[in-house]
Amino acid sequence: MSAAEAIPTVPVPEGDAGQPRRSGSFWGDVLRRLRRNPAAWIGAVVVSLFVLVALLAPVLAPYPELATPGAGLRLPTYLPGPGEVPDFPLGIDRFGGDVLSKLIWGAQASLLIGVASTFFGLLGGMVLGALAGAFGGWVDTLIMRVVDILLSVPHLLLAVSIAAVLGRTPLAVMIAIGVAQVPIFARLLRSSMLQQRGSDYVLAARTLGLGTGRITMTHLLPNSVGPVIVQATLTLATAVIDAAALSFLGLGGGRPETAEWGRMLTYAQAELAIAPWLAFLPGICIMIAALGFTLLGEALREAMDPRTRKR
Repeated sequence: MSAAEAIPTVPVPEGDAGQPRRSGSFWGDVLRRLRRNPAAWIGAVVVSLFVLVALLAPVLAPYPELATPGAGLRLPTYLPGPGEVPDFPLGIDRFGGDVLSKLIWGAQASLLIGVASTFFGLLGGMVLGALAGAFGGWVDTLIMRVVDILLSVPHLLLAVSIAAVLGRTPLAVMIAIGVAQVPIFARLLRSSMLQQRGSDYVLAARTLGLGTGRITMTHLLPNSVGPVIVQATLTLATAVIDAAALSFLGLGGGRPETAEWGRMLTYAQAELAIAPWLAFLPGICIMIAALGFTLLGEALREAMDPRTRKR
């Protein structure tokens, strides 16, 4: 037997295309898995279009947000619908506003409320979760009891109560939705940090004499924030729906002709018999925007899940 034959061969793991599996960073592997996921592409395209329409609303919208150029065309029992008047491709509403322009401006309002409220909830939840996960003991117990109290109240009911107390303004809606999301992020980050506290790298850092604050900021938090990022993406879909719900209930403030999808649904109720598209169009926009964030968030969750990363 030759020396080459005496050396045992070790099989090389193969990837999806039969090629040797490449080793890389965690986030590089996540990006590769996202590129192979059709749901991620669909969600990314929908979210990108939603963001572009919202950012370019002043350019894309044919009329200003509060303009009522079709006021002279409305009748008590008739409103021009989609395709009936060339200047208004999607018709006009009861106030004489261009429906297409209001849908475009409404995307901007929904994006602003969704992103701002999720940021508030993420920031508050990460602060509480980091304190509970880093210190433990009575700090953890106290914070988690407060979180349990918030979780005992239905999500939307809590947001409605806070918005009603703070006043009927868009800022109140952002704060209300954000506060309702705080318990979700707090529990998720705290759970992730508790799993990391017993890791070897944390024990090694304590052995080297590093303090709790430094270990938390340089080791625990960066390695625990992944699930929170995924949840934030999924929560954006809920925030868009909650913003529309609060505006539908009249808690968003502003004038009746303000362009916001939930507010458009509110004033479309009285026109369902003669202009049902006034309710269908903003409802479809809400559904598509929420679906885009949901698909992207679910794809990101699967790409970061260690149980599916081995497949």
